[in-house]
Amino acid sequence: MNKNDMLIGFIGQGWIGKNYADDFERRGFNIVRYALEEPYCNNKEKIKDCDIVFIAVPTPSTPEGFDDSIVRAAVKLAGTGKTVVIKSTMLPGVTESIQAENEDKFVTHSPEFLREATAAHDAANPDRNIIGVPEQTEEFLRRAEEILAVLPEAPHKSVCSAKEAELIKYAGNCYLYLKVVYANMLHDLATELGCDWEKIKHNLTGDPRIGKSHLDVEHKSGRGAGGHCFIKDFAAFTEMYEKLIGDEKGLAALNALRDKNNDYLIKSGKDLELLKGVYGEDIF
Repeated sequence: MNKNDMLIGFIGQGWIGKNYADDFERRGFNIVRYALEEPYCNNKEKIKDCDIVFIAVPTPSTPEGFDDSIVRAAVKLAGTGKTVVIKSTMLPGVTESIQAENEDKFVTHSPEFLREATAAHDAANPDRNIIGVPEQTEEFLRRAEEILAVLPEAPHKSVCSAKEAELIKYAGNCYLYLKVVYANMLHDLATELGCDWEKIKHNLTGDPRIGKSHLDVEHKSGRGAGGHCFIKDFAAFTEMYEKLIGDEKGLAALNALRDKNNDYLIKSGKDLELLKGVYGEDIF
């Protein structure tokens, strides 16, 4: 289908949904934006006419657990026979369950890898485009290729199961969470030994297996793995691990990392509201 004949919808205009919509608009697609806020709040009914609908709305982890209710409500707005692409972070298996609730639509999951500081650039220049389908049918695979065709070109692209796509997002964020905690602990040890942390960091980044990212101990407002994704995603991952694996030693390791990271956040005053939203007032 020619892009001039397509209508692309975007539900949610936070920093993720906005930057994806901006990129599609710059590339000449006809788009519809819907959000609860002005000036897009009146576009709700227009979403059903969109051929492909991207959803980027909150999926918070709270003291009561993972909440996907906003995504489930958003999917209902897409029209019959249309393609839905969930960009929100989802627990493995959720896309499959949403598809089961919406048999008149084709629901997929495509994890986003935008960084808050460079979201516009990342949306336009993706490293990876991954499409997860809940069923390995000819029609779902065709639609996955259609989604890939409208996204900006990426050096790495893949079509896999929805569960695999969902887990890939958690795998990346939780790995980087661990890297931040380790870097902070290594910094503390280097300081105690009288070493120059900047020299330690510089020489670590010379190892291509380690890379340069997530080694800054003082980042933004303090120390520790913070931000809108790391805190909630690690909490959801830990809950998932406890429920599905239940290994005491593995769970103890995850909880110890969580406690150490939370200690860095609290002592440096970083992202305390985000921390409270995930773990509740008792975290302090």
